[in-house]
Amino acid sequence: MIPELGNFSLIVGLAFAVCLSIIPLVGVNRNNLTLVRYARPLTFGMFFFVALSYGLLTYSFIIDDFSIAYIVQQSNTHLPIQYKIAAVFGGHEGSLLFWILTLCIWAVALAMTSRNLDEAFVARVLAILGMIAAGFFFFTLLTSNPFNRIIFDIPVEGRDLNPLLQDIGLILHPPMLYLGYVGFSVAFAFAVAALMSGRMDAAWARWTRPWTLAAWAFLTGGIVLGSWWAYYELGWGGWWFWDPVENASFMPWLIGTALIHSLSVTEQRGQFRNWTVLLAISAFSLSLLGTFLVRSGVLNSVHSFAADPSRGMFILLLLAIAVIGSLTLFAFKASDLKAPSNFELFSRETLMLVGNVALVVATATVLLGTLYPLLVDALGMGKISVGPPFFNAVFNPIISAMVVVMAMAPIIRWKKNKSGTFVKELGLIAVVSVLFGLAFPVVYGGEFIGWVAIGMGLAFWLTAATLKNAKINITNAQGKVDVTKPTQSYWGMVVAHIGIAISIVGATLVSHYETQLDIRMDSGDTVSLSGYEFKLERVIDVEGPNYSAKQAHISAFEDGEQVALLKPERRVYLVQTMGMTEAGIDSTLMRDLFVALGDPLDNDAWAVRIYVKPFINLLWLAGALIMVGGFMCMTDRRYRSRKKAKASDKVDEAAVSGQPA
Repeated sequence: MIPELGNFSLIVGLAFAVCLSIIPLVGVNRNNLTLVRYARPLTFGMFFFVALSYGLLTYSFIIDDFSIAYIVQQSNTHLPIQYKIAAVFGGHEGSLLFWILTLCIWAVALAMTSRNLDEAFVARVLAILGMIAAGFFFFTLLTSNPFNRIIFDIPVEGRDLNPLLQDIGLILHPPMLYLGYVGFSVAFAFAVAALMSGRMDAAWARWTRPWTLAAWAFLTGGIVLGSWWAYYELGWGGWWFWDPVENASFMPWLIGTALIHSLSVTEQRGQFRNWTVLLAISAFSLSLLGTFLVRSGVLNSVHSFAADPSRGMFILLLLAIAVIGSLTLFAFKASDLKAPSNFELFSRETLMLVGNVALVVATATVLLGTLYPLLVDALGMGKISVGPPFFNAVFNPIISAMVVVMAMAPIIRWKKNKSGTFVKELGLIAVVSVLFGLAFPVVYGGEFIGWVAIGMGLAFWLTAATLKNAKINITNAQGKVDVTKPTQSYWGMVVAHIGIAISIVGATLVSHYETQLDIRMDSGDTVSLSGYEFKLERVIDVEGPNYSAKQAHISAFEDGEQVALLKPERRVYLVQTMGMTEAGIDSTLMRDLFVALGDPLDNDAWAVRIYVKPFINLLWLAGALIMVGGFMCMTDRRYRSRKKAKASDKVDEAAVSGQPA
């Protein structure tokens, strides 16, 4: 009865989504305020029934209801309860239901916090979100229903969750990633609603920006958690491999980064309106593309869901409708959104545009490298692989140029800059950055490495320029320091930019200075790597809740003193009897000692992989700072105004004075 109730709730949720897609728009078209005001109740109803459906599926997982085919595929009676709860979104069908739930959470949040906005505009936005939800409701009910019953021969045991996903990373990473992915639907809905109304101004950008920042910050957290999970769980010791599914989440992040900066220009100066709309459409379209790539079966990745390709065609159809429909509307309405280009070549607007273009070009290169092998394969022209060498060679120079601009933009004034500002404010920093970059690889590693010099020089440049700009902004006319002078949004920008600089340091150093050793080890053997000695003390048997494992005890010594006891494991799960590696890691801010236990060899010896990874933890710290910076910008008090907001074409005059975005 529980599965039938969950399925019925899903159908009722679809009915609410369809009504939400139609009734408010009819009300706006007919100037019928009663119909317009149905938008919020319909949104709440849609959310309630989806949440009920998801809750019933979760309950079915907890009680091991193996009459549901999806639970048989994803769970097992021995699976710990936290993984049973996480397994709800661990497969194709449940992940789509979670996708809809996340979309409804965003829609409800918008409905609850937008009472100070124009009712007709909010009705349009919620109706568009309803259309998106309706599409995924149909997709789930028709092709991927998680409540499908097994009528005969109900099994007494499930096949178990993929052992790779039986980890804290599964509990944290997908929800964070989905909140980011799906959150861009709000920015998309705002953009389409603006096209429908023919109004896109500073007020519209002010309404849109906090929602975009929230989605971007969540996506940042999701990507970083995914990288962290892959690093310690897969046993290969890498943190980014340009995997197609990694790229699927990275591309919306890049476009989202361009979008939040473009929205800043639209809010402060009324510029880039058409460009901002296109970025909003692109961010959501890339999110749908990522959904298609992960669930279509076209990719072979540890991150992807092995789904029927015919299901992926449904998502491709949704993507086509969203892209073609929104771009067609844009083609008819773009002329209404034009703004005068009243700024000089050397101004903050120009630098923001250059940074935006760099991000879009970088996204295009990632998109090309991701889709081209699939296209070649689909055309029967053979199989090719596009890996890290291509992405690093093409992507890194583009992003390096963007970082140069990123440091300059906050210091340059809006509209028109005074001559000599750059040399006066940043000339010395530029010289020191070049010298620091050139000297660092020689001093640190004993030899000159070009990319290390570029990376460390850029990190110094961005950090020093950001701190110099902060000093300027906290100093008042009397020369006294006042940290409350800049807005919270400005401080969020500072934190995020410092996070980017730290990520450059971490990526540069770990990529060029990590060391690796693959070796055969017997009990008592000792090996040396990068100033550390690793001794295999013993290998013991351990039992987990649903697995058995061989656990190695490996002591790590530095200068004769033990600094860590690493316990890597080689696990065999009871149901899915595949061998799994659980790395042993000892972390400090300066380095990670990483040991993975491989296959057993003859005479009780083991294959062991050892890494020494300098400064890799700066990557996780940087991701946290970037995410925090995004949330700081999102919660700026100017986005929390209780005053009734009205759409207006008037541009913020205060912005022209040079206040930071």
